[in-house]
Amino acid sequence: MAVTFDEFAAGLQYEDLPPKALWTLRRSFLDTMGVAAVGATTELSAITRRIAPMLFGTGTTGSAKILMDGCSVSPVGAAMAGAFTIDSIDAHDGTTPCKGHAGSAIFPAMIAMAQASATEFDGPSFAGIIATAYELSYRAGLAQHATCADYHTSGAWTAVGVAAAGARLLGGTTQQIRHAAGIGEYHGPRSQMMRCIDHPTMLRDGVGWGAPSGVTAAYLASEGFTGAPALTCESEESAPYWEDLGTGWRLIDHTHYKAYPCCRWAHPSVDSVKDMMQAHNLSHGQIDRVEIRTFHYATRLAGHAPTTPDEFAYSIAFPVAAMIVRGQVGVEELGLDTLQDPDILRVSRSVQLIDDPEMTRISTDKRWAQVALILTDGRRIEDKPRAPRGDSDAPLSDAEIYAKYHLLADPVMGEQRAKKLAEHAFHFDSLDTKEFNHLLDLCVQPV
Repeated sequence: MAVTFDEFAAGLQYEDLPPKALWTLRRSFLDTMGVAAVGATTELSAITRRIAPMLFGTGTTGSAKILMDGCSVSPVGAAMAGAFTIDSIDAHDGTTPCKGHAGSAIFPAMIAMAQASATEFDGPSFAGIIATAYELSYRAGLAQHATCADYHTSGAWTAVGVAAAGARLLGGTTQQIRHAAGIGEYHGPRSQMMRCIDHPTMLRDGVGWGAPSGVTAAYLASEGFTGAPALTCESEESAPYWEDLGTGWRLIDHTHYKAYPCCRWAHPSVDSVKDMMQAHNLSHGQIDRVEIRTFHYATRLAGHAPTTPDEFAYSIAFPVAAMIVRGQVGVEELGLDTLQDPDILRVSRSVQLIDDPEMTRISTDKRWAQVALILTDGRRIEDKPRAPRGDSDAPLSDAEIYAKYHLLADPVMGEQRAKKLAEHAFHFDSLDTKEFNHLLDLCVQPV
């Protein structure tokens, strides 16, 4: 008989974690902190970091410092500002089957709670908490997508995983963990993802409210507040997604990493034009137009002429055009001046997104696209259908994860601090208490 989710959360030990799960957690810690560093430079992050001390001052739970900021607030405030900071740059880890992201909520929430806790944590104990949050979040997300009509943001289901793992961090019983998950699910944001894709704003993927909802739920449950059951964890409809809990690992199988700082639905097309431009030795002036066949949701990412970083993040046409013109979609392309680049805009406006039923049919565990370049001399160059790099069957190498991290973090926090944070983050699960506290300090120092 499978272990129940609350028993799993209460009993998971470091020794229970498979090597691949630990490898994934190390990569996610490193990758997420790189995104947090560059995210701290955005207006979205600045607003939420100003709001956190206004609304979430320190109290009797203890204080936590905001990621990449250093301001002391409550753990709820630190989770809120930290999650928004990470989510402000669409480059963090994700899970394709859930159509969303977990680390952007989990790391700021669990780091905040660890700072505020009277208990001293070391790397191995924190690894068990993070693994719990990921595994429960992913399974709650799968259950929610299978049982709810609307496509909800990641904040809706990460609130469940954060709540349960947060209750475990606080030393809660299995019953308190059950109630925490129920509270987190009930009060978590059921925000509609396609609203922010059709009308991109700073709302993003909902984790900015999912993370603090989960943290709040954990503290409520620790004081006796009730909320069980969480339907995504305990209903009959959700049962298939929990049957192999404790033996199978969604954390291992479903975590992906991004090569580019934009919606992953654009990535197969970006990869495709990168390779075609190089293979055929093309310049952007030779491109007359671009055709992209992809799944239905992706066609709503249009974004031919984004005017804000939020519109850039939720677009396909513009990142594809940036790759065609500049040969990269990196930190420089996040600047506002890029949005006015006449060459990129010309190519972007030439992109035709085609809603392809076959691409929609096969875009379940992966996201598919097929790109054709039509040249000014009349030639048509068509690539094979592609899914993004970075999934478990086509992973980014550790070297690529490190290179991405340093590309994002070094200019913001300085090479010395970025190097030290990377050394600690990629081995966080082997750190003793003193070393682990130093890692957290590196994560929250202002930039």
